Amino acid sequence: MARSGDHNCLFCGKLFRADARNARHQKYCPEPACRKASKAASQRAWLAKPENRDYFRGPEHVARVQSWRAGHPEYWRRTKGTRRVAPAATVALQDVCPTQEVEIKAVLPDIPQPTLQDLLLDQPAVLIGFIAQFTGSALQDDIARSTRRLLELGHDILAGRVGDDHQTGTLSRAGTTDTGAVQLAGSPPGA
Repeated sequence: MARSGDHNCLFCGKLFRADARNARHQKYCPEPACRKASKAASQRAWLAKPENRDYFRGPEHVARVQSWRAGHPEYWRRTKGTRRVAPAATVALQDVCPTQEVEIKAVLPDIPQPTLQDLLLDQPAVLIGFIAQFTGSALQDDIARSTRRLLELGHDILAGRVGDDHQTGTLSRAGTTDTGAVQLAGSPPGA
């Protein structure tokens, strides 16, 4: 027996309990395919209204989109949370690196080796630890600044825009951030 908050999904037909705050409007169940169908139906209904048919058309909208695209080159290539340097001709890393043979060394029986899953889970920590060791600072702001600098250098190297002078200059600057001494508690030294 169906309760008052239960509905049949318009897409899959299964019985589902609608959210109590939105029960009178909710016609689709929370399954991903049904949510996608709900979104498509909502967009079709919006576009079907006469006042919305030409909403994004016209020369002013074309000019707006063109100016935005000019100000944000290669936006579509970005991944979330990264700033990308626009290279003239980007070469895929797989094309640049030659294949290398892997030498498998015998594992000493008395040293416990971590499992592959453990190593994969620790990769971000290893990278952050390496950057902190490399720069000589464990402050998050310094690590983030150094990471951005290393990312830009990597993009420049892959694009072929750097020579030996630029590489050594950038790497030597990576550790020159002035962190200063920080005292967390107590009176200042010498007081």
